Amino acid sequence: MTIRPLPDTLVNQIAAGEVVERPASVVKELVENALDAGGTRIDIDLEEGGVRLIRIRDNGGGMPGDELPLAVSRHATSKIASLDDLEGVATLGFRGEALPSIASVSRFSISSRRTDDDHGHVLEIDGGRVGDVVPTAHPEGTTVEVRDLFFNVPARRKFLRAERTELGHIEDWLRQLALARPDVELRVSHNGKVSRRWKGESDLLSGMRLHEALGEAFRDAALRVDHAAAGLRLHGWIAQPAYNRASTDQQYLFVNGRAVRDRSVAHAVRQAYADVLFHGRHPAYVLFLELDPRRVDVNVHPAKHEVRFRDVRLIHDFVYRTLHEALAGTRAGTPSGAGVMPADNGPAPSPASPGIGGMTSASGYMPQAPLGLQVAETRAGYAALYGGLPAQATHDASTVAGPPQALPDSGDATLPPLGYALAQLHGIYILAQTAEGLVVVDMHAAHERIGYEKLKCAHDGEGLRTQPLLVPSSLAVSEREADVAEREAATLAELGFEVTRSGPQSLALRSVPALLAHGDVEALLRDVLADLREHGESRRVAAARDELLATMACHGAVRANRRLTLPEMNALLREMEATERSGQCNHGRPTWARFSLPEIDRWFLRGR
Repeated sequence: MTIRPLPDTLVNQIAAGEVVERPASVVKELVENALDAGGTRIDIDLEEGGVRLIRIRDNGGGMPGDELPLAVSRHATSKIASLDDLEGVATLGFRGEALPSIASVSRFSISSRRTDDDHGHVLEIDGGRVGDVVPTAHPEGTTVEVRDLFFNVPARRKFLRAERTELGHIEDWLRQLALARPDVELRVSHNGKVSRRWKGESDLLSGMRLHEALGEAFRDAALRVDHAAAGLRLHGWIAQPAYNRASTDQQYLFVNGRAVRDRSVAHAVRQAYADVLFHGRHPAYVLFLELDPRRVDVNVHPAKHEVRFRDVRLIHDFVYRTLHEALAGTRAGTPSGAGVMPADNGPAPSPASPGIGGMTSASGYMPQAPLGLQVAETRAGYAALYGGLPAQATHDASTVAGPPQALPDSGDATLPPLGYALAQLHGIYILAQTAEGLVVVDMHAAHERIGYEKLKCAHDGEGLRTQPLLVPSSLAVSEREADVAEREAATLAELGFEVTRSGPQSLALRSVPALLAHGDVEALLRDVLADLREHGESRRVAAARDELLATMACHGAVRANRRLTLPEMNALLREMEATERSGQCNHGRPTWARFSLPEIDRWFLRGR
């Protein structure tokens, strides 16, 4: 067969197969061009889900008439001129492929005028056939019309879905844009009717945009995150664990303003939430990661949906630690809502602090008497971790309860966040009066979290212990896994594994993490190697350890129908206020709920 060059129209149509998947792809490319041109107001007119018409009008800088043919030429752009520009590109578009690709599969026109020009110019293209540039009346900025998408590629048109489905994809992308660029006003109409208007505002949370995009429930549960280190900055909002989803539909990541999907960052977020979510549930977040453009490659996906970081391990660790610390501050009783990170309620319990009973908690409130049920202090040694938690102490109400005590004035400024206990309900819940109303606490779930955090602190204080194997274990692995083990030997040693390469596809395992020695350590090691290969980091060992400690804490926690005195209940409330992540138990269930006095009044129609 003879080799010959392809016609330009066919080349553009092939490129359109990568860039133009559906009407939402066209909207994305054209709106990103409008943003790169400095547009602060963008009108988006659609017909039949974008298949019949997509019209994008912006108030950006515009283009002169003689540049319109260049704008629809392949690989013609004003955004880069050299490899250095490409490596540090900060604009949303840069390849110069979008307009010619879109124009090759539609009836296309582009009109534009600069501020100082007397009139604008328009260029029409029909299925790739380019017309002449002619003068036209046009306001400052640019308008692009795309009609009859895929009219000349019927095979592609058959793959389009129903009008409502295609419109839904456009709306999903515009929701991302609304979150990324709150400063830009977006006006959307469909089939001649206004369907959405996003007003421009200086800050995402100051107005209604976060509420409109993700709903009131997300906004009320949002925690503000803003942390910078090592030339990186992560800011935005993460939902408290109690607000979680069945899918990943409310997970938004923006890297230098570009909406992307990244497996490493998603993995870091999942790990940060691992201790506080139900199995199978997903966190919700809107996160903005900022870094030097030269440290991230945005030119790895035809539609620019993915990026590649030069320092994957650093990015993963930075995201994980930032969110892990933010979630550690979600102590029971701390205020939520308004998208603000909860105030610091004192330091986390340290390995040296006493158990639940008989202490002045970190929040500064002195319990009235020992609880009589306390988690073992595992600082006594490694054996205590294997031995589990000691049996519950015998409780003698007559020696602990003491005389009845009057509740403090609910208007007292020193009233602790979870208030003071009133009673137990069915031996399961603690009812407490606060300055705002009523708090209900699941005493087993709360005690379980307190014990779990104490066990983790104690184990962290002891440091990682390793257990040498009497006879080294030989593992058959793939050559790629062996390469990772050899390269990451120091990292594996930090995790408790002494591993050496004994052949092209074999490893010799000489020591393992002591706490996990009786489990399937070979399978654990394979999982760790997979994490190191994909993410450059692994928390498999910590996760396996935490699972064991969580089981121990669950067995040691106060059980249902265990009668507590008021002083014991108050001691538990004070510990909750001082313990990290005490808003959820080890399995992700909430440990407490708050009911305001006005809300309770509404139950009984008071004031009506």
